[in-house]
Amino acid sequence: MSRSEGATIVRHASTVLVGQLAVMAFGITDTLVAGRFADTALAALSVGSATYITVHISLMGMLQALLPVWAELHGAGRQTAVGQSVRQALYLCAFTMVIGMVALFFPGPLLNWTQVPAALQAEVREYLAIVAVGLPASLLFRMYGTLNQSLGKPKLVTWVQVGALAVKVPLSIVLVLGIPGWFDPMGLAGCAWATLAVNYLMLGLALWLLKTQDFYRPYRIWSRLERPDWAQLKRFVQLGLPSGLAIGVEVTSFTLMSLFISRLGVVATASHQIVSNMAAVLYMVPLALSIASSARVSYWLGAGDTQRARRALRTGLVWVVGMACLLATLMGWQRDGIAALYTVSPQVATLASTLLLWVALYHLADALQVFCVFTLRSYGITVLPLLTYTLLLWGLGLAGGYAVAYGQIDSSELSWLVPESPIAFWQTSSVALCLTAAVLLSVLWRAAYQTRTQR
Repeated sequence: MSRSEGATIVRHASTVLVGQLAVMAFGITDTLVAGRFADTALAALSVGSATYITVHISLMGMLQALLPVWAELHGAGRQTAVGQSVRQALYLCAFTMVIGMVALFFPGPLLNWTQVPAALQAEVREYLAIVAVGLPASLLFRMYGTLNQSLGKPKLVTWVQVGALAVKVPLSIVLVLGIPGWFDPMGLAGCAWATLAVNYLMLGLALWLLKTQDFYRPYRIWSRLERPDWAQLKRFVQLGLPSGLAIGVEVTSFTLMSLFISRLGVVATASHQIVSNMAAVLYMVPLALSIASSARVSYWLGAGDTQRARRALRTGLVWVVGMACLLATLMGWQRDGIAALYTVSPQVATLASTLLLWVALYHLADALQVFCVFTLRSYGITVLPLLTYTLLLWGLGLAGGYAVAYGQIDSSELSWLVPESPIAFWQTSSVALCLTAAVLLSVLWRAAYQTRTQR
């Protein structure tokens, strides 16, 4: 493992991780503040934020898939081509904006399909309509973040995200809870308005940095916008669409699990909430390492140095597996203490502690598969992960968990499965992720160690 390559990947990943945790804190802030306002606001936020996250992350995945394109151009020393490619990506971004805003402005079919109570729908619709207005700013900022990550300069993005958190926290508190005698509380709508304001603040800062920082000048990003280059846009779609859909499958396989488990009762739902929160936080570490590794692999491929690309791939893989083993071991070791931090209920704590053992296995497989997905994009492979996700995460993981939990299949021959429990979902999902990681790792290794064809 190259020490210099490893240092570059870890430095890049650490910076990305800080920014990701800051963004996660946006949602934590809204949850805490909405809960202080009213139980109905918290319930509506749960539905509204889940809807927004599903739409936003899927569309964000289409834009984030452009990272290897720009990293490869950077590695080839084609600086002005990077700027031209970024301007072409604005057309793709505009397309994602339209799709996302339509989905958020008209959520009726989704709300009705998921049987959201009528008492919550009005509040949820208002929340989604407000955040829909901020969606364009959020997607454009994602483009800015992807550009910086592809150029190996994520620090500016992280500074903006951390600064935005310092604005988001007090703004949400004031807008949601109000100031007696000065400002009436807005309830859940206050969370949405704070999110909208922070999204445009981050976009404004990003545009200002692009305009003023000398680092960006060689890329000539502010040159006149060219007409659509259909060949280039076709490649963007070929990379972005399967990637966005794959992320959508991955996210919904996780969020739908929560909806299905809710039918098992309060103890099951509460314990699942604890472990799903832990899984989401731990996921940020391999995600950051995967982003950094993908940028380095694509950079060296663009520079025409396949040996260094392979070295970056191996280095990133070692770090991902090493950190995943460390975090999974620590979580398994301290699972009783972790559960006790979240709840005072002995029943919830006991079940959560058991679930955390399965989350340890889940995290190991999750870390490996996300690394494979991101680095496979460097080799132009995006459709296979989508098909694998659909078959295994939706099929074996989600549907299999449902069938076991609700007794639709006879699990007596597989005595390790636990029916009528959220454990069943984490068991089948863990197995599905292990198989996903095995499939994608084998494909990645073939892509990296066979003769590279011209793309």
